[in-house]
Amino acid sequence: MNRTLTIVKTAFQADQMGGISLPQVALAGRSNVGKSSLINCLAGRRQLAKTSATPGKTRSLNFYEVAPLAYCLVDLPGYGYARCSKAERDKWAELIGLYLRGNDLLRGVAVLLDCRLEPQQNDLTLTGYLQHLRLPIMAVLTKADKCSQKERAQRQRQWGDLLGGGEPPLVFSSKTGLGREALWRRLDALAGVNGADAAATAPGEP
Repeated sequence: MNRTLTIVKTAFQADQMGGISLPQVALAGRSNVGKSSLINCLAGRRQLAKTSATPGKTRSLNFYEVAPLAYCLVDLPGYGYARCSKAERDKWAELIGLYLRGNDLLRGVAVLLDCRLEPQQNDLTLTGYLQHLRLPIMAVLTKADKCSQKERAQRQRQWGDLLGGGEPPLVFSSKTGLGREALWRRLDALAGVNGADAAATAPGEP
């Protein structure tokens, strides 16, 4: 089925995060892991999410509504490489923490991980924190076009073991579109919606 993404809210501080009552799936990852490119690939649009050669440009929580399935993807600020002061990094961390903790609308977090790299400490810290909060985690291995099949399988095993089983991490490439439809299906499932049912009942469709 065709899905559309529309940005409906940008939050730079806690009091700007409310006002949306839809189920939500957060997107989290390092500053250079390719979150903006992934969003653009999902949307089929090049400039929906701004990309930059300088990591760390996303400094807000960006809410994208998924139609016709009525849930939101929430792009969190990246971590690891942002060129800014410690005070500003701490501010982002506080904002992300406020969003993640006690959020009844949050159904889970898609954690984006660079397929080319061994598990990094800040990724392990994030996944450990999410496990502590008992939030469902979906691992997505980005930039898979830059890895061999053997390297992809190795990284899937590593992260599968670290995250304790369940569905294996999904390999994805925003450049080639590898894994795009599978990612949409997993996001739909994590949000608790059924894409097949929505496609069958969408207005104007036979």
